[in-house]
Amino acid sequence: MHQNDNRASHFPSDFDRARRDTTPKKTSSAPDLGPAEDFTLVQAPHTPELRESYHDQDVHKVQGIKLSVVIPCYNESRTIEDVLDAVQKHSPVLDTEIIVVDDCSEDGCAELLKSQPLQEKADKIIFHDKNQGKGAALRTGFLATSGDVIVIQDADLEYDPVEFIKLLTPILNNDADIVYGSRFAGQTQRKGYSLSYLANRFLTALSNYCSGTKITDMETCYKMFRREALENISIKEDRFGFEPEITAKLAQAGYSICEVPITYFPRTFSEGKKIGWRDALRAIYCILKYNFASPSKTPEESLTSQL
Repeated sequence: MHQNDNRASHFPSDFDRARRDTTPKKTSSAPDLGPAEDFTLVQAPHTPELRESYHDQDVHKVQGIKLSVVIPCYNESRTIEDVLDAVQKHSPVLDTEIIVVDDCSEDGCAELLKSQPLQEKADKIIFHDKNQGKGAALRTGFLATSGDVIVIQDADLEYDPVEFIKLLTPILNNDADIVYGSRFAGQTQRKGYSLSYLANRFLTALSNYCSGTKITDMETCYKMFRREALENISIKEDRFGFEPEITAKLAQAGYSICEVPITYFPRTFSEGKKIGWRDALRAIYCILKYNFASPSKTPEESLTSQL
């Protein structure tokens, strides 16, 4: 068992080991993702202490749809196994596929993902021959999905899959095509570092102004999509410019985006955080570019021709 860093001790129950449900999976043939009858929503508490008791509760699994979880991964050898275990345990959908894209890690993560224990924890593990960036890893992962609903999960411990259920509910209820998990909506105590917080709020405000959206956290990792929303979008950004690009293009396409509040466990640069000031400048460029440039997508460029 690969040893995790001491950050996991902040909320050990959130990422405890669990075996995947061995019940045979049901393949969805119905495009309608209306409310599932066999479905129970339990709101995720917002403190580690309360979340510990939450994880012990029995939450009914949604059946009749398939959820694809795409995990872009770069140099996350200390956390990737815990994240895979958490996704396995806390996915609210019985038929869940896990797709990991290793973006040419250099810390032993790729070798770890090639080991049999981790191979058994994911449905597909894809390896890039060279480092390309988060956007490129997501593009690769999206093309490998087969689910009706697709969600992004980072390979660190900043986001907890126990909150997938909160993102999925508006989609099941036909209230939204895309759901963002906001680290700031409804939060009175800001978690993280003030500079990152201010940068996120500025970029989100600029994105809202340019795209006409009204969201509080454009840069969040947690984005859940109906499959058809992604099928007609071309993704060009290879790095963190993916976030403003996808937001602009979804808004231009007229898809409904809603938010749900989530909890967040930020890490420092010494702990492996990768986004920096150059990415913030690129985000500004992407917000302006993809909101005001004329759409140039051809059928060959969209994911429709490949998904």
